[in-house]
Amino acid sequence: MKKFFAKYKTFLSVFIIICLGILFLFYNALKPKPVLPIYQPAMVNYELVDSNLQHVKKFHKIDRFRLQNQNGVWITEKNFQNKIYIADFFFTTCPSICPIMTDNMLIIQKKFEKDSLIMLLSHTVTPKIDSVEQLKKYALEKGVLDQKWHLVTGDKKQIYDLARQSYLAVKTKGDGSSHDMIHTENFILVDPNRRIRGFYDGTDKESIYKLMEDIIILKNEFLN
Repeated sequence: MKKFFAKYKTFLSVFIIICLGILFLFYNALKPKPVLPIYQPAMVNYELVDSNLQHVKKFHKIDRFRLQNQNGVWITEKNFQNKIYIADFFFTTCPSICPIMTDNMLIIQKKFEKDSLIMLLSHTVTPKIDSVEQLKKYALEKGVLDQKWHLVTGDKKQIYDLARQSYLAVKTKGDGSSHDMIHTENFILVDPNRRIRGFYDGTDKESIYKLMEDIIILKNEFLN
């Protein structure tokens, strides 16, 4: 028996390697690829959803919009055509969660800095305070890359409607300050078809790493 194995040692080794390779290929072919959910209003905490949409179970998309970015350029949904983007809501004078959210968005910016498919979009919830000039000042202070990350301001009602009716990301009950909407720490992952594919805690590092992993999954879905 030992002589047999010695005689055919090379052949058996090659045969075993080929078999393992075939098994590996079959495993990868049969293993289901990870796919992110498509979020509908009915799947989200009702407190974050406009009452007119809480029953909606399909076909939800981010609505069209027209807002100005930190350079005074008008930005619409067309700027994100065929893009994956991460959206959030903030204000430049926020002393609590916003600085943490901005720092974590900077991590995402650095990770995907050279990836033209990935964009970032931050909406101010205090447009009267956060003028174009104020947003530009904030962008320069934080290291925002103009080609990657848009900080936008504009009509208050449009921003609030987007937050409640499109991104499903804010509460309406006021907090006693100059604005009457409580924005959450949510980062919202949006696919090239303007559909919500994930919600993430913008103040939590683990959630940010999960978001970056999910961006890769979403890229694979649309590139393959």
